[in-house]
Amino acid sequence: MSHTAWPRRIHNYMASERNDEELLASERAEDFGELYERTYPIVRAYLRRRTGPRPDLVLDLVAETFARALERREQFDPGRGAAVAWLLAIASHLLVDAVRRGRVADRSRRRLGMERIEVDDDQLALVERESASGLQQTLTRLPAEQREAVERRVLQEESYAAIAERLGCSEQVVRKRVSRALSTLKRTGEETA
Repeated sequence: MSHTAWPRRIHNYMASERNDEELLASERAEDFGELYERTYPIVRAYLRRRTGPRPDLVLDLVAETFARALERREQFDPGRGAAVAWLLAIASHLLVDAVRRGRVADRSRRRLGMERIEVDDDQLALVERESASGLQQTLTRLPAEQREAVERRVLQEESYAAIAERLGCSEQVVRKRVSRALSTLKRTGEETA
């Protein structure tokens, strides 16, 4: 994203004090757009870490993740977790499906009438540089216990029970650490995007 888009993103964030869950539950297209702006860097970085240096695959997965979320937003249950965790779960399922099928699903994008955006090699290289460094830098700034909890839960997809046992604490403590880490990642993504 260009630096010229920063003022708009900062304005959008400051204009709305609603949380991601409220934005996801809204019927307004602008609210989903705001959710996208807030969470795109996290979803992109998550997929980049899982796929390696394949920015074309990352972009296709990100596009389908948000299309699927828009299409199925009524299925989101805030009682089961944060909106960003729900988005990352969608991204994870799409990645597993893409590996199994050998291509990224695009059903939701097609149903919503979204055209595939073609990008050139220079744009792909820029996405790769931004994705590779952003998440790692942000993760290193987290407190060690939060970093380990979020890496195990979100990136390695371990259960809360398994993480709690490994770390020698309760599941509730692990959930709190993951929640705090995701909140920090979200804020960092909003500040730097």
